This record gives sequence, C-alpha cells and structure tokens, in this order.
Amino acid sequence: MAKPLSEQLVDLLIHAKKAEDTVAAVQKETHDKIMARWKQPRADATETTEIVNQQIQSAKDWNARKAKIAADVDALKAKVVRKKRELDARHAEMEADGLEWDANLAIDYAIARCHHRPHPGRRSSLGIISQAPHQFQI
Repeated sequence: MAKPLSEQLVDLLIHAKKAEDTVAAVQKETHDKIMARWKQPRADATETTEIVNQQIQSAKDWNARKAKIAADVDALKAKVVRKKRELDARHAEMEADGLEWDANLAIDYAIARCHHRPHPGRRSSLGIISQAPHQFQI
C-alpha cells in the first residue's frame, strides 16, 4: 500500500534536508580547501612583499649612507687641501727664513770683507791672497 501523502511529504522533506546538508557540507569542504590552497600563496606573497619593502628601505638607507660617505670624503679632501696649503705656507716661511739667513750672512761677510782689506802681497786674516794691487780673490 502506498503511504499517505503527508508521510511522503515528510520523507521528501527529510530527503531534501539531507541533500541540503550534504550540499552545505560539500560547499564548506570545498571552501575550506580553496582557502587552504590560497593561504600559502597569500603568505608567500606577503613574505615577498615584506622582503621587497625591506630591500627598498635598504636601498634608501644605502643611498643615504652613500651620500654621507661622499660628503665625508669631500670634507676629508677639503681638509687635506687646507693642511697641504698650511704645510706649503710653513715650508715657504722656513725657506724664506733660510734665504734671509743666507742673505744676512752674505751681507755680514761683505761688510767684514770691506773692513779687512789685505795689504798687497800679504796674506789676509781671512785667508785671501792678493795677486795684484786692488785685485782680490775670494
């Protein structure tokens, strides 16, 4: 005998509910699998993005360091030039002092030479021998 219509509807409702539950479970499982598959590429992409950002920051830091090093080298070169000029000035001053001393010595010698003229035919006190009158050899 056939089941009453109300029982058939209840059976159909139970069957439909089971089908809905199965579809919902399959959808959830599929969604979970898709999300699991997306998690790793997303994590990889995030990690790669962080690495790129660090490299960009590192490049900025490198450029800043490079600029500072270039400025330090320029400052050092300027200091070397300044010190070289100071050294050259001191060297020139010492050279001028030496030449002044030589000139004073030559002047003193010339003055002494004028005051100590030897007599013709005699040896002078400076060790100069006269060869002829009014001709002296130094």
